[in-house]
Amino acid sequence: MSGKDKINVFPSRMALTLMKARLKGAQKGHSLLKKKADALTLRFRQILGKIIETKTLMGEVMKQASFSLTEAVYAAGDIGPVVLQNVDKAQTKVRSKKDNVAGVTLPVFEHYADGSDTFQLTGLSRGGQQVARCKEFYAKAVHLLVDLASLQTSFVTLDEVIKITNRRVNAIEHVIIPRIERTISYITTELDEREREEFYRLKKIQAKKKEARKEREARLAAQEAASDNAPNLLADSRDQDLLFT
Repeated sequence: MSGKDKINVFPSRMALTLMKARLKGAQKGHSLLKKKADALTLRFRQILGKIIETKTLMGEVMKQASFSLTEAVYAAGDIGPVVLQNVDKAQTKVRSKKDNVAGVTLPVFEHYADGSDTFQLTGLSRGGQQVARCKEFYAKAVHLLVDLASLQTSFVTLDEVIKITNRRVNAIEHVIIPRIERTISYITTELDEREREEFYRLKKIQAKKKEARKEREARLAAQEAASDNAPNLLADSRDQDLLFT
């Protein structure tokens, strides 16, 4: 097993405990990231559906707005200079807020009206109805543009975050967790081999001790047998009488 296939650690009980804790943390992180990716993908598909719907509606509104502008110009003449003269600030403004989806911050744009209508008297002499209709359609087009910009921005942001999250999920699933599992297997194998070696060493030690004990017992038995056959100097024995002439 090469060094790239496992984590370089010294095989011990402590290392095995740490690797098991790391494996559990990696599996928990993989589960959380997988749930996050699923939630982001669900929101991504919802936004995609809204974008398609908004673009379709935008095409219809812009077609009606262009047609109403033609009607207004035909009925009231060139209203461009009058509009430019009356404009001093934007009536429809955009503000930004944030939306949180599974820990991802998405920018959301919303439109709001600021101030009064400065085009109330436009077309008063002639073509007032056509000018009002044209203004209504273009205001609706501006609102749809703001909504579409918000959806497009969220769409791009979610696309990048989903790619990053999927890469992390794949890295944990196919690289980190297998490496930790191989490291645990390596540590377990080494510890088992060490236990077998220790068991074999203990058996050899016991066998040596048993042989030494047998040799000692045999030596003691031989010494006791030799001591039993030796003459006892303290025993009561009578010597033969000697005759002197």
